[in-house]
Amino acid sequence: MEAYIYDAVRTPRGIGKKNGGLTQVSPVQLAATCLTALKERNNLDTSLVEDVITGCVTQAGEQGGNVSKVAAQLSEYGDHLAGVSLNRYCASGLEAVNQAAARIRSGWESLLVAGGVESMSRVPMGIDGSAWVMEPDAAYGKFVPQGISADLIATKYGYTRNDVDSFAVTSQQRATHAQKSGYFDKSLIPVKDINGMVHLAKDEYIRSNTTLEVLSGLKPSFQKMGEMLFDQTAIDKYVEVESINHVHHAGNSSGIVDGAAFMLIGNKEVGEKLGLKPRAKIKMGAVIGSEPLIMLEGPSPATRKALNNAGMEASDIDLFEVNEAFAVVPLRLMENFNIDHSKVNVNGGAIAMGHPLGATGCMILGTALDELERQDKSTALATLCVGGGMGIATIIERV
Repeated sequence: MEAYIYDAVRTPRGIGKKNGGLTQVSPVQLAATCLTALKERNNLDTSLVEDVITGCVTQAGEQGGNVSKVAAQLSEYGDHLAGVSLNRYCASGLEAVNQAAARIRSGWESLLVAGGVESMSRVPMGIDGSAWVMEPDAAYGKFVPQGISADLIATKYGYTRNDVDSFAVTSQQRATHAQKSGYFDKSLIPVKDINGMVHLAKDEYIRSNTTLEVLSGLKPSFQKMGEMLFDQTAIDKYVEVESINHVHHAGNSSGIVDGAAFMLIGNKEVGEKLGLKPRAKIKMGAVIGSEPLIMLEGPSPATRKALNNAGMEASDIDLFEVNEAFAVVPLRLMENFNIDHSKVNVNGGAIAMGHPLGATGCMILGTALDELERQDKSTALATLCVGGGMGIATIIERV
């Protein structure tokens, strides 16, 4: 049995600070914006939706207490609808989609909504605590802030400051062009208040004036902490480098933003019953564990696993979406699979638009689907690095 994507929607990404465009909107309202859009765009009989699976990383405060079920209630899908919130760090939104696809393919359910939400302005990272911090025997010498992991990868494989800055400039240029050209419009849902006034209608993090000269003036963000940890944790033993080349900074790393994204996923029979036309099938999903210290290398083995399980090669994929947590992450995947940059993040990525942790995976898969349709191409793969040493990948095919 196949799992089909019938629709995909997302909110704009709002700057995750007190003056951002979505700071006055609760995470439940962000999620409900997407659920309501799916209902209205598809004239959806919500009594047939069996569960809402929501990725959310910082599950505390307004995002705690199962934000998924609360969003379902606010969206008036009906009291019958269950809801579950999950956390696989940055992969959470894509994990939700993969779990929905697996449940549809198993025959357990016929129609699900899956995606993610994160309000990074209202629920700051780390406020929910951390098992890593509370279990030092597991973390010592093996778990560092992600920016240091990014710099370790750059050091180990020889990526220079110019390499990562050049990639960042391209991300901004592509996102600027895509936004001006309306490439995001098919899935993008303006966020409104109860009176219908628009809070935000487009991604606001994009900086069209970004150049190499501008980026060259930014200081590395992780140097001081990296040098301290290098002395204390025997990083050289695990990564085999003599010192860390600190090349990442705010301009070539993902931004802190708010946002939500969800997909309507079901089998063929329920689509026919509802008169819905499938846009793509979810061909394969994969997740892997990787070295926690140099944690951001996960996309390559996850991509390899997904391709192998689908009986495919990288050359069979038309478009790739690789989350730009840090510039070195997509650069490493492109080198590992010999993929030309013209096929990767063709409309920019999180460096330009931001990374709303629990939502990003679903967002980039939806972006890939929209772009497949725009370019009249067939297959896409979305992948993310994941904190703590994990990776995830999903392959979709247009139908």
